[in-house]
Amino acid sequence: MNGLLNFIRRLGAAAVEGVWRIGFAARFFVLLLRHSGQSLTRIHLTVREIYFSGVLSLLIIVVSGLFVGMVLGLQGYETLQRYGSGDALGVLVSLSLTRELGPVVAGLLFASRAGLAVTAEIGLMKTTEQLDAMDMMAVNPIARVVAPRFWGGVISMPLLAALFSAMGVLGGWLIGVVFIGVDNGAFWSQMQAAVDFRFDIMNGVIKSFVFGATVALIAVFEGYDCTPTAEGLSRAITRTVVTSALAILALDFVLTSLMFRGQS
Repeated sequence: MNGLLNFIRRLGAAAVEGVWRIGFAARFFVLLLRHSGQSLTRIHLTVREIYFSGVLSLLIIVVSGLFVGMVLGLQGYETLQRYGSGDALGVLVSLSLTRELGPVVAGLLFASRAGLAVTAEIGLMKTTEQLDAMDMMAVNPIARVVAPRFWGGVISMPLLAALFSAMGVLGGWLIGVVFIGVDNGAFWSQMQAAVDFRFDIMNGVIKSFVFGATVALIAVFEGYDCTPTAEGLSRAITRTVVTSALAILALDFVLTSLMFRGQS
């Protein structure tokens, strides 16, 4: 009986804590948007964060996109060849990347590299009381520290997803045309005929924008809300990676279902 009561107490405490964190996150997001104007007027702050979140993530995005495209080329050609449609390899690679793999995989890589770094940076500033020092000097830490990092991630993510998809198509071309021997003209012409700008490319851009905003918000919130200890910072970094990955996969399902429904 006592064990059941303790379980109910822990469950209730966890529910209250979850509701409190959701409310605090919503209030934090409103304050972030409210003070974004100050950070955007100081454009050098946002540009620096675009470099930190975007440019420094180029290596892992480009290399991963190239190898994902090469794997798609190998696997896709093997499957298409069974049905005599090997020349449609460009269609398979391009649609897979622009619709799904480009935004999703790029979002996961972005969360693992840039999101983790942003959480660690803000969390370390809170642990060393730099955010409190800014507040004491009448400098709003949300406008000065949080907002530029948020908008840097929002702007960087769609660009990184586009580069990921482009490198994936290049990888598929290398495997299909250069190594396997698929006709070069058929590869590109069928791709151009099958890929629709509105339903394929723009849907991928919308997904990457949503994923970027979600990952950036989770990263800055977890860093700002972390317990100012080494253990608290470690837990905040772990929550950033796990929550971002789950949010990307869940949002991908929701957005895909809405987009396909809109096309039907």
